[in-house]
Amino acid sequence: MSPLISPRSAPFGLIIGCIIFGLGSVIVAHVPVGAYAMAFWRLAVAGVIFWGLARWFGQIFPAGGAARRNALAAGAFLGLDLALWHESIYAVGPGISTLLNSLQIFWLTTIGVLCFRERLSRLQSGSLLLATLGVAMISTPEFGHNGRALWGFVSGIVSGLMLALSMVFVRKTHHAAHTPIFPLMLHISLGGTLVLLLPMFLFNGNNFLPTTFAQLGWIVVYGAVMQCLAWGLIAYSIPMLSLSLTGLLLLSEPVAALLIDAFLLGKPINALQWTGAVLTMTAIYLGSLKPKTPS
Repeated sequence: MSPLISPRSAPFGLIIGCIIFGLGSVIVAHVPVGAYAMAFWRLAVAGVIFWGLARWFGQIFPAGGAARRNALAAGAFLGLDLALWHESIYAVGPGISTLLNSLQIFWLTTIGVLCFRERLSRLQSGSLLLATLGVAMISTPEFGHNGRALWGFVSGIVSGLMLALSMVFVRKTHHAAHTPIFPLMLHISLGGTLVLLLPMFLFNGNNFLPTTFAQLGWIVVYGAVMQCLAWGLIAYSIPMLSLSLTGLLLLSEPVAALLIDAFLLGKPINALQWTGAVLTMTAIYLGSLKPKTPS
């Protein structure tokens, strides 16, 4: 049987996964459940699904404490990433918040410089300055009319740091032991739900549960479709593509979220902010490219 996604169709699989993922921000914006609670339920729903898939396919988590600790840590950072991204969505809208979350590529670069003694290339340095200019152009009008803009930008940018740290610990998990995908995602989901349990009750004590069957249904969709299906398409497609093409296509997520925010949710985005968004996405793409090594 031929695979559902081939190298020829992988770009379309990645784009579809990113667009579906971006649509999740609409659910977050319209379901009146707290930011930490929404992240908790998303990972809880996904955890149940990944547990069933792991059992169905007979996949088990490898023995050894290091891999398990790293997978749980990856989940903890992912849980914080989702919660802060949700906070940013509530404050500045899905488009800007998703764009800020996508700055995780620069956090990964910073981690590489500080922790692994990697050196910045001219391209990476230039893209960082370009991203800074783009974010400044996006934020200036927002601060003029939105009293929650500061928290929206801080939570959005820090969510990118949490996502970058999650990726680092996913990599450390694979370095510790070869880990099948479904048990890995199960442990990531478990780590996220554990770290979110206390903040959910502290910060979302009045709105941590859905109050209607419709809200419950949307939460299940959010966990099953955005966490499982969308991430599955993205993770399955990326190994078949070059890094440069991957970096370009991943920009379809913030682009989709920004278009949804402007044309579906009616958020006013002026020309300066659109220009800043284009500059920021260009910077993200350039930052995703690996510098050429001399032959």
